[in-house]
Amino acid sequence: MAGIDTVILAIAGFFIIGIALFVIAVYNALVTLHNNIKKSRSNIDVLLKQRSDELPKLIESVKGYMKHEKGTLAELTKARTQFLKAKTTSQKAAADNMISEALKTIFAVSENYPKLRASENFSQLQTRISGIENELADRREFYNDSVNTYNIKIHTFPDMFFASMLGYKNEEMFVASEHERKDVKVKF
Repeated sequence: MAGIDTVILAIAGFFIIGIALFVIAVYNALVTLHNNIKKSRSNIDVLLKQRSDELPKLIESVKGYMKHEKGTLAELTKARTQFLKAKTTSQKAAADNMISEALKTIFAVSENYPKLRASENFSQLQTRISGIENELADRREFYNDSVNTYNIKIHTFPDMFFASMLGYKNEEMFVASEHERKDVKVKF
């Protein structure tokens, strides 16, 4: 009888330990995913801040050359101000989209100003900002992958119970603007 009791206790102990390890694994996975989103959002913010810091230099370097493009420069300044005031991911995404559009316009219009194109300062800033734009694209993709994985995880069984207890909710993706989704018309 004592041998059966020991076996039952051992099985119950392994069962309890197994459940505890499972709960710990699910909890740790959810916390890791949640923190990866925060980290990737912060990485995007760092690059957006770097780009924002470069914009006044770019505006100053093109101001003298682009006398007829004051509206474009004003849009860029307005977008930068909105970015600096943005608090939520969607507000930052909207301001980021405005900045990207204004930068595309400035770089496209700069083709009409040979002296500006020849300016070493403008060229360095354009290269720097283009590099940041490429890094931003990579970071946005990583962020959206992290958000997608997290959002799926908090809605799948049994993780959804733990996510609910932790108060975890869906995270927003970093989304392109309507304008950025339109087809580009190329004319030769």
